[in-house]
Amino acid sequence: MDHQNLRSSIADPAFVDKVQQVFGRMAIDKRRLPMSQLKKRGVPAYVGEWLLESIVPGQGPITPEEAAKVQEWAARNIPGADDQNVIKDRLLRGEVVKILTPVQVEITLRRSKQERVAKLSLLGINDAFIPDEIARSHPALLKEGMWGVTELMNTEEGVSVARFKPMQATVNLDLYKQARAQFTVEEWRSLMLLSMGYNPEAYSLDAQLLMLARLLPLVQKNMTLAELAPKGTGKSYVFENISPRVRLLTSDISPAVLFVNNATGQWGLLARFSVVVLDEIHKMRFTDPEGIVAGLQGYLANGELTRGGLHRTSSDCGLVILANVSLDDQQRPAVEPVIKELPGFLQETAFIDRLKGIIPGWRLPKLSNDCLASTVGLKSDFFGDALIELRNDLSADHFCSHRIRLTGERPYIRNEDSVRSIASGMMKILFPDGRVSDQDFCKYCLSPAKELRQLVWDQLYMLDAEYRQYSAELKFELRT
Repeated sequence: MDHQNLRSSIADPAFVDKVQQVFGRMAIDKRRLPMSQLKKRGVPAYVGEWLLESIVPGQGPITPEEAAKVQEWAARNIPGADDQNVIKDRLLRGEVVKILTPVQVEITLRRSKQERVAKLSLLGINDAFIPDEIARSHPALLKEGMWGVTELMNTEEGVSVARFKPMQATVNLDLYKQARAQFTVEEWRSLMLLSMGYNPEAYSLDAQLLMLARLLPLVQKNMTLAELAPKGTGKSYVFENISPRVRLLTSDISPAVLFVNNATGQWGLLARFSVVVLDEIHKMRFTDPEGIVAGLQGYLANGELTRGGLHRTSSDCGLVILANVSLDDQQRPAVEPVIKELPGFLQETAFIDRLKGIIPGWRLPKLSNDCLASTVGLKSDFFGDALIELRNDLSADHFCSHRIRLTGERPYIRNEDSVRSIASGMMKILFPDGRVSDQDFCKYCLSPAKELRQLVWDQLYMLDAEYRQYSAELKFELRT
């Protein structure tokens, strides 16, 4: 389908009607959230769109009256950066306070102290009491944490969580797969991009597939990617807004934060989230870089988390590295190999080899208002949960393992494994029901997978003579 036909199909009211009829309340006009001004309160899209559906359900752009109602609710229930002491004062005076906030539960098991506490980051409270029944009813509180309407009260022993109503989407994966049959491949591809918050009309087919590759760590276990792009391409946009099970990091990193704190036994982020994203990695400060890269190499090789053998567990968390790169006057990377833009300790070929793919973000346009969705897509909380549920559907993995084979005299096993994994992820994104012709599979799944892994292989080929015993170009065949 050419660009003009794509523009016509997305603008067609029949497409909007189809999305709304097939997905019902799980669909939302993507213009509603920006118009509500909720994002200015630090609310990610997966929370904001859930709120809009709860407070002012409806279709089409949000009205001024609806926007005012949402802002009034937000002023009462979403604490701002300067509201911490105001809310604490209300608690001190004996008020019961109801707010929308993320809640994280931590467990301490020591001889001197054994307790369960709730952390409420928006309020700067890290030791609130939370009843056993709330923590037991919502296991995600003990992992990545949850957003929800939280009722707080002050007691003699400090702040206590009295009630907690989580924001939750219900995902029926079978119905999600069945919905795919109602759309053409062009329509479904557009729906995926709209649900991410992007306008498919602003991107070529090649750029659309690169944008969709950002979803790979959500649908595929232990997916490791790097996206190297100039500033302004929106590398972190989707990760900030799609799911509470995705953690975006921009601060200092240590082995204890990523893997496990050996002093307390507290597992790190790679054990607690589905995806961990290191944003603008060139600006981050790393404590013990050698320990971090050694731990990552082991984890990326076998999915095992450990530090010095004191603690050991497995995880299927994906890892994404986002880095800015400089371009020449032809809009190509100014530094070759481009991996040289990463911090020095991450340039080891043993680590680079464990990246399944590199997204060439320099081939994407800079993010502008024209690039943002302006019609109906799937609600972010539902969309993110559906993608993560697809991790447990192994039919695409089996399909790719059986059908894809690396050709050549001396196949390199990591190339084959990586291409199979990326192709499987693209299949889950674009063909979640498993119904795909060989032609479409090669075009939308296998070719992008080969391209992303080829970029990794190019870096290895330039950096280390050991890899030059293999063919420079990756070639694959589709077996019957």
